[in-house]
Amino acid sequence: MTEPAVLYQGAAHCLCYPDAEVRERLPLVRAAVPELHPFLDEFEHWSPTAAAEHYVRVFDFKNRHSLYLSWWLDGDTRRRGASLVAFKETYRAYGLSVTGEELPDFLPAVLEFTSRTGNRDLLAAHRAGLELLRLALTDDGTPYAAILEAVCGTLPGPTPKDRLEARALARTGPRTETVGIDFPPGYGAPGHGGR
Repeated sequence: MTEPAVLYQGAAHCLCYPDAEVRERLPLVRAAVPELHPFLDEFEHWSPTAAAEHYVRVFDFKNRHSLYLSWWLDGDTRRRGASLVAFKETYRAYGLSVTGEELPDFLPAVLEFTSRTGNRDLLAAHRAGLELLRLALTDDGTPYAAILEAVCGTLPGPTPKDRLEARALARTGPRTETVGIDFPPGYGAPGHGGR
């Protein structure tokens, strides 16, 4: 079994957009992380154009394949801002910061952080979302599912419980924004208080 830090680094690399730099390093990932061979075996047969098109089709058009972990808990709500701040604070506590254009909850960034620090708290806290992502990728038959399978297999805790939790979240979806309050009928009318 591969050391978790090496697996997380390899998984982070494989989950990035498959540009020339990512493709160039895949032989290193293959040599270091046998758990990712199911993904690599299929990916390496694709042309650069086919790999890029597959990545975009899988990750850029479907929220149920979101690589942004806070989306799985908060959806597109105001609460997500607080979650993103929590990610940044966790990184800062280790003297790290997020650079570039990606948000701090981008799964490859979280995997790289985990690889460098050994702290799996962010992954463990978002296990349900990771399991949802794994299930969605598996259902859609993409080889990226093998990467999530490998990552989820390293996390602490009983898997069956987390799968049930993931399926419950899948049924309800991420939180949605609720702006305003539904007042009872007649609220605000004379004699009913309010306005």
